[in-house]
Amino acid sequence: MAVAGGQTEQWSSRTGFLFAAIGFSVGLGNIWRFPYVTGEYGGSAFLFIYLACAFAIGVPLLMSELAIGRYGRGSPTGSLQAVAESYGGSKAWGHVGTLAIICVFIVLSYYTVLSGWTFDYFIRAVRGSFEGITATQSANSFGLLMLNPGRLLFWHTVVNLLIFLVVRRGVQGGIEKAVKIMIPMLFVALIVMVGYGAMAGDIGAAATFLLQPDFSKLTFHTLMVAIGQAFFSIGIAMGALITFGAYLPKDISIPGSATTIVLADTGVALLAGFAIFPLVFAFGLEPSSGSGLIFQTLPLAFGQMPGGQFFGAIFFLLLIAAAMSSCIGCGEAVVSWVDEHWGIDRQKGILYTVGAAWLVGILSIMSLGEWADYYPLDFIPAFEGKTIFDALDFLAANILLLVGAMLMSIFFGWLVPKKLKLEEMGLSDGWVYRVWLFLIRFLIPPILLVALVLGISE
Repeated sequence: MAVAGGQTEQWSSRTGFLFAAIGFSVGLGNIWRFPYVTGEYGGSAFLFIYLACAFAIGVPLLMSELAIGRYGRGSPTGSLQAVAESYGGSKAWGHVGTLAIICVFIVLSYYTVLSGWTFDYFIRAVRGSFEGITATQSANSFGLLMLNPGRLLFWHTVVNLLIFLVVRRGVQGGIEKAVKIMIPMLFVALIVMVGYGAMAGDIGAAATFLLQPDFSKLTFHTLMVAIGQAFFSIGIAMGALITFGAYLPKDISIPGSATTIVLADTGVALLAGFAIFPLVFAFGLEPSSGSGLIFQTLPLAFGQMPGGQFFGAIFFLLLIAAAMSSCIGCGEAVVSWVDEHWGIDRQKGILYTVGAAWLVGILSIMSLGEWADYYPLDFIPAFEGKTIFDALDFLAANILLLVGAMLMSIFFGWLVPKKLKLEEMGLSDGWVYRVWLFLIRFLIPPILLVALVLGISE
């Protein structure tokens, strides 16, 4: 939270910061999206490409965002402006931060809708609703939820209310306290589910699927999907990690923190695979069943296995922790911008933020059901056949994220003086810095440009 004099409230400890950053990065992208994307693109062959993207692209960009935030001590817009002004550059670079805020707000508006699904399915699991369920019943149940705007709106409201209650209390009093409960809970629940998957499922088939590569399945499109998954999973170019960097004390290592965040984020994705795929294979389910893998396929497994009611509840509680930690990070990024640019206190800032996200989220809710055949941007080729929900997701994930990250890498890699980069990232002028500089200058921008062009032209 920015205060007078350009100073900000700070994380109380490295642990608090890492929990918050890991919590933001570790979300439904890891536990919901990663398993089905891995299934669709050939298992371990995709996994190897994803890991390469996460470390070759994710770590350098994450280091850059944290360094920009720590130097600027403001919102993404204010921090980028401060860095540019430090060397006589144009304040217009602050618009890159504003672009990130627009992106993270769009993500927040529909991510709260998705998060509501996890609450709904947690209640179902607790009630034993999956017991004896058939494939048709499971698909129909999910379809009926999508066609029930009142129920979706209720959970959407609950999620936004929880974001409000946490973020309004500030960095240490709200976000840190929340993530110090949710992140350990997430890891414990995930490990329990991996153990259960090993006992009740086919862990051998899952290990083969995840760890034995079949490079014949690799295509250029796989690379593009892996880049998109890395961005979606880690949360790069959404402004939240610049905001978290603004609260970062000077004695905390940025390279070490960035590596730890990406390792934790990747570790959760792998653990999620080992929690989900043993059950998928043991019960003859389809690993490449798309987004329905979690909400339509897994209830079948929980309905057939011993202790399915208990472990189903644990699994969806895990999804709640992952989803809410990401929502809180998104909310904090927007609030920091509102606080800085509108000059209002945090209480009003978070109220305006969740209120606006709640209103925009209603459009996504309606497009899942009654407006499912309404394609508002059908006249634009890239948005043809996309509902409001699909269009928002495509705009954020396939356009704004890539444009923002590309501009960020050019700005910090090419224009910011070497001295500032070394001092803010805590690096010496050695091989680590040279590798980082090569990646941020010569590898990342062209890859993101290609991904952007291909994503729009498909």
